[in-house]
Amino acid sequence: MRVVAFGYMTWGRRTIEAVLEAGHEVPLIVTHPDGDDAYEKIFNESVAELAADRGIPVLVRERAADAEVRDAITAAEPDAMVVANWRTWLPPEVFSVPRLGTVNVHDALLPAYAGFAPLNWALINDEPEVGVTAHLMNAEFDAGDILLQRSTPVTDDDTVVDLFDRTLAMFGPTAVEALELVASGRARPVPQDRRAASYFHRRSEEDNRIDFSWPARDIFNLVRAQVDPYPNAYCFYRGQRLRVLKASVTEDAIGGTPGRVVIRRGRGVVVVAGADARRGRNRGLLLERLRTDDGREFDAADFFPRMGGYLTSHP
Repeated sequence: MRVVAFGYMTWGRRTIEAVLEAGHEVPLIVTHPDGDDAYEKIFNESVAELAADRGIPVLVRERAADAEVRDAITAAEPDAMVVANWRTWLPPEVFSVPRLGTVNVHDALLPAYAGFAPLNWALINDEPEVGVTAHLMNAEFDAGDILLQRSTPVTDDDTVVDLFDRTLAMFGPTAVEALELVASGRARPVPQDRRAASYFHRRSEEDNRIDFSWPARDIFNLVRAQVDPYPNAYCFYRGQRLRVLKASVTEDAIGGTPGRVVIRRGRGVVVVAGADARRGRNRGLLLERLRTDDGREFDAADFFPRMGGYLTSHP
């Protein structure tokens, strides 16, 4: 088939590579310009460079609603389009050009986690599994009829990077299989249950702020959802920002006031967590590894010379 491709960053590049390796002709690629957002500097394998290496015409756009894009797609005479990690809305006059429609590949088990940073948000929310969905594009973000889904379980040992690696490996094969279903007439699109839908915004520095009134497990999930190379979860100690690189949840209950640094355990320190921690029924948070804003890293037991004092959400 002739397949026009919209893609950005590593997700887009790997998807387009898989489409090419499956033997499809890609007469046009559309990608975004490099962004300044911290999250757009992560896993940013260049789609534009792929196009140049393969000699494929490329358009670079923040948005793709202009006449030049529509005319270029029409001139490419695509049978289908595939979209992976396109960050802005595509209008119907764009995605409806191909005769077989447009397939979007999204790293979430839709209808939940439409929008941005779905793996980070899913891990923060303690989801038991994550995955990838291929769906036909319609006029709403990530809301079209589902063609197929692939999933992977989430364990307590997983970080967001582990989930990225596993779901990224699904992108290309899922896109290729979805295109084959559409081309062969075997596709059986399933409408999304909009009652189960959720949409998430782009993550920012504010979203990584630790709140010690949260249960320890919620903080643990935030920390592992924001490990390097993502911007880390952070808190403050005596006005100094601490980025938390590794943490876990204690087996026993730790009572007191949220944020209090209580006791050393191994190379870490235990911190009280949970709004009702005063009742002595909540697990504590074991801080294991920290980084200061000057780039120095510490085992938490080395950073805190004595117990007492409080970790806070703000300076």
